[in-house]
Amino acid sequence: MDSERRPRLTPAVADVRRAVREALTEVSPATPGMVLVALSGGADSLALAAATAFEAPRAGLRAGAVIVDHALQPGSAEVAAEAARQASALGLDPVLVRRVVVDGAGGDGPEASARGARYVALAAALSETGASHVLLGHTLDDQAETVLLGLARGSGAASLQGMAAVAGPYLRPMLGIRRATTRLFCVDAGLEPWDDPHNLDPRYARVRVRRVVLPTLEAEIGPGIAEALARTADQLREDSAALDAMVAEIIEEICEPAEAGIAVSVGVLAANPPALRQRIVRYMVESEFGVSLERVHTLAALSLVTDWHGQKPLDLPGVRVNRQDGMLVFSAPGTPPSKGLFRSHGTSRH
Repeated sequence: MDSERRPRLTPAVADVRRAVREALTEVSPATPGMVLVALSGGADSLALAAATAFEAPRAGLRAGAVIVDHALQPGSAEVAAEAARQASALGLDPVLVRRVVVDGAGGDGPEASARGARYVALAAALSETGASHVLLGHTLDDQAETVLLGLARGSGAASLQGMAAVAGPYLRPMLGIRRATTRLFCVDAGLEPWDDPHNLDPRYARVRVRRVVLPTLEAEIGPGIAEALARTADQLREDSAALDAMVAEIIEEICEPAEAGIAVSVGVLAANPPALRQRIVRYMVESEFGVSLERVHTLAALSLVTDWHGQKPLDLPGVRVNRQDGMLVFSAPGTPPSKGLFRSHGTSRH
C-alpha cells in the first residue's frame, strides 16, 4: 500500500517518518494488522497520514484513515471530502468519513463537546474496521499548550502531565515534533493542508495560548519554552505512573467491601503521605462508582481523616463519604447510615 508520492527525504520528512516508525512498534503484529490515522486535513494530521502511509507497509501493517466532520462551520463537508481524497491519494485504505453532532450548549463548552463526539466516532471506527490503533496528530506545541492551560486552571498534576504518547488504542507519534516541522513536511511532500479558521479565533483559550501566551514567553524568557513544558509533562507522567503503581499494589490490601460501597482504614490513610492518600481516595471512588473527584472534593473527604471532630457524612459529586468505626466509608449518594459497617460480617472497628 505504498503511496505513489515520492517526496525527497528532507529533514522534516525524515523526522516525522521516524516518529511514526517508532510509534508503530507499539502495534502487535496481527493478521491482517491495521491502524487508522485521524485526519482533519490540517498540516499536522496530513503529515502524519503521509508518514503512516509510507511506514505502515514497512512494519507489515495496513493503514487507513478516519475523517470526523464536526459540522461546526460552513463547508465542513467539503473539507472532509477533500481530506478523504488526499488520504486515498496517499494510499490509505479504508478511508472513512463520519459526521458527528456536537452539542455546543454543553456545560464544558463546544471544544470539549467536539472532542467527546470525535472520540466516540474514532472508537466506532476502530470497532468497524477491526483496526488496533488510531494515530493522532498532536505535536509538541499541542503538548506545551495543554500543560499551560492545565497550569492556568490549577487542575493539578493530572492536567500538567499533558497527553500520553500511548493511551490505550490511541497513539500520538508526534509529541516530540514541532508544528513548524509538520508544515515543512507538507511543503516538501507537495501536500496542501487545510487551515482551520477556528485556529485563529481568539475566543478559544487554546488559540490565545498559541498565538499570544507562548510567543510572549519565548520573547521575554528565551527560546525553548515549548520544549521545557513538554519535558515537564514527561517528568510528571513518570512520577504519576510510579505513584499509581504504588496505589495499585496496596489498594486490595487496605480496602474492604462495606454496605453499599467500600471502606478504608482511617489509620492507613493517615499513615501515608498526602499524595498517596489522595490517590487512594481517587482510585477507590473511580473504580467503585465511576466518578473522578476533583482535588477540592478529595481534600474534603480526607478532612474526615486529618481534621476529624465528629462531622456528618459528606455528599460529594457521585459519592457519599462517612467516617464510621475507624473507617472511611464511601457509598452511593443518599445511602442511609449503616448499623453494621461491613457487607460480609458487620464487625465494628475502633
